[in-house]
Amino acid sequence: MQYAWLIWSLILIAVWLVIYATLNTKDKKYEMLVVSFWTSLLGFTEPFFVPEYWNPPSLFDLAQRTGFDIESLIFSFGIGGIAVVLYEQIFRAEHQVMSQKERHHIRHRYHFWAIVSAPIIFIILLLTTNLNPIYSASVAMIVGGLFAWYCRPDLKKKMIASAFIFLALYFLYFLTLIAMYPGYVERIWNLPAISGILILGVPLEELMFALSFGFIWSSIYEHFTWRALK
Repeated sequence: MQYAWLIWSLILIAVWLVIYATLNTKDKKYEMLVVSFWTSLLGFTEPFFVPEYWNPPSLFDLAQRTGFDIESLIFSFGIGGIAVVLYEQIFRAEHQVMSQKERHHIRHRYHFWAIVSAPIIFIILLLTTNLNPIYSASVAMIVGGLFAWYCRPDLKKKMIASAFIFLALYFLYFLTLIAMYPGYVERIWNLPAISGILILGVPLEELMFALSFGFIWSSIYEHFTWRALK
């Protein structure tokens, strides 16, 4: 099981490549690639979760020695791009640049705070509560997503649909890990520190993460580029 985390991350990249190849416009491919690149930086948050949430064997034993690992960067790259384009690919949505009038709507006074709210909430919860980091992350993403929704109500359909689409895809993806490595979840996840509830072998917290991540991350590109869907 030494390379399970690496192999599982590479499977996600295979899924990423399939979705990328089916995108029908250069704009969508650019969106997926750029968001994936920036999302990969979330891999550097891994020390918050090791070993409090899980403790996976990693390349060069980096996770055990430093808290960081290469696999987290690969994994974060994959989920970022997938979450942001699923809705557009399924429903054939396209982007258009928002007008100056739309940009100056009163809701956009809080645009900056909507973008940075999730990491701020995550840090506050880490410092002020005894919550497992996975719960802090999920709460932060849901609340941050609601702030984003307030600023950009035009994205609510994409955000809600993307949350459940990404949840379904992530659930199926997680089942590949269980199929390849029976007992891996029980050995690697810190189940006594979380709910311990498994749904077909998948920790409930992983599904919470997928739902909250799909909810907030599906709107991230439109926020930074002032794009709207048409």
